[in-house]
Amino acid sequence: MNNSLVTVAYIAASGLFILSLAGLSNQETARKGNLFGIIGMMIALTATALGSHVSATGYTALAGMILPGAVIGAFLASRVAMTSMPELVAVLHSFVGLAAVLVGIGNYLSPESNLVGAEAIVHQIEIYLGVFIGA
Repeated sequence: MNNSLVTVAYIAASGLFILSLAGLSNQETARKGNLFGIIGMMIALTATALGSHVSATGYTALAGMILPGAVIGAFLASRVAMTSMPELVAVLHSFVGLAAVLVGIGNYLSPESNLVGAEAIVHQIEIYLGVFIGA
């Protein structure tokens, strides 16, 4: 899959995620919002897996990250009572924050060598904000 198609897929997934959030804000449209989120995530995962930057070892790493997350998420979703949903959402948001911190640290430890001047400064600010907000 070429980079232009991957970019289009990511933009489509982003649009579906926005529609998902809009749908989840109302009880009558929650099912449709959930469906938009599922479709958006499937598009994003497919684009990532079929992207030109993924090698054979990349597929192993991708599966090694997706499968445990899916199993843990399915287990938690099937066991939680509706009255405990705020606690589950809080725990899952903590994992999102942890992911943001780890991505920021990873970007800091392996910097892009072709960034210079203002681009490098913006990249460092982005890393700082991602780690700060995620933490």
